[in-house]
Amino acid sequence: MKKLTKREKFEMVLAVPAIAENEVLREFIQHEMDLLVKKNSGEKKPTATQVVNEGIKSAILEFVNENPKLFTITDFIKQVPECADMSNQRVNALVRQMYPEKLERTVIKGRAYFHQLGLEIEEVKGE
Repeated sequence: MKKLTKREKFEMVLAVPAIAENEVLREFIQHEMDLLVKKNSGEKKPTATQVVNEGIKSAILEFVNENPKLFTITDFIKQVPECADMSNQRVNALVRQMYPEKLERTVIKGRAYFHQLGLEIEEVKGE
């Protein structure tokens, strides 16, 4: 047997003639169904942490685009002011959110490096 959703249960309750005739109950159930639609609409504003993280990600991306070379997570912590007081794990999580759409990741001798899209690695290895 399929599990009924909350909306389906409200619709079943509304189908009962005694409840459908009662104006107060009908309005209450309709209001609850409207709240479910609003909750599931997906039109949610970002949390405060998400807003802060977007600012940090844009700062990292701007830094990488201004400096065409390879960077480790530690390099970001040392050179990007917005990342100065952050842990390695947090910066890594933010950088991984930008990979592969905005940054490229290259592994050299077991170490992960991030760089701007389309950067020729042979040019940068010597630096």
